[in-house]
Amino acid sequence: MLWGGNLGALEIRAEGGSTRLRARFPYGAETELAPGRREVIAARAFADRIEAGEDIHLLSGHDYNKPLASRAAGNLTLTDGDDALTIEATIADGTTWARDFLAAHAGGLIRGLSPGFRVTPEGERIERRGAGVLRTITRAALFELSAVTRPAYPSAQIEARAWETHWDRLPYRGPAYHLNRWRV
Repeated sequence: MLWGGNLGALEIRAEGGSTRLRARFPYGAETELAPGRREVIAARAFADRIEAGEDIHLLSGHDYNKPLASRAAGNLTLTDGDDALTIEATIADGTTWARDFLAAHAGGLIRGLSPGFRVTPEGERIERRGAGVLRTITRAALFELSAVTRPAYPSAQIEARAWETHWDRLPYRGPAYHLNRWRV
């Protein structure tokens, strides 16, 4: 499985005993994963599983033992557009990992957003750029999206917005360093 991240933001709103999340995962943003190794996720690259209604999860830290929401549970909605993937989720704070995620996010410790996907056959283009390469993901099977501390893409950040707390006034607390998260 290939783990990656992209430019994105996650909005958090507290509502009673649950928290609503809204995120935009923009397509077409090029990033350097490692020196000379750049990547971009093309528009609607994740459309196959989304349009088929497949189950996709929102996780804490790419850990399937720490689910925050899923399509099968009915608390995760994905809308795929030409410019971005929009994520909407309702998280009940009844699990320890959900409370831990919300507390870590409020403290500025978790700011990254990262998708877990597998590139399908013929789903990538590789171009030489001087001494480096640019990989364009054109088609990939999306399995999950995760809130992470250090996304593979440096600009992938989670932003907090809450109706009843001071979270919407918290500044970004430092850079998100890119991380080469290729896994097979």
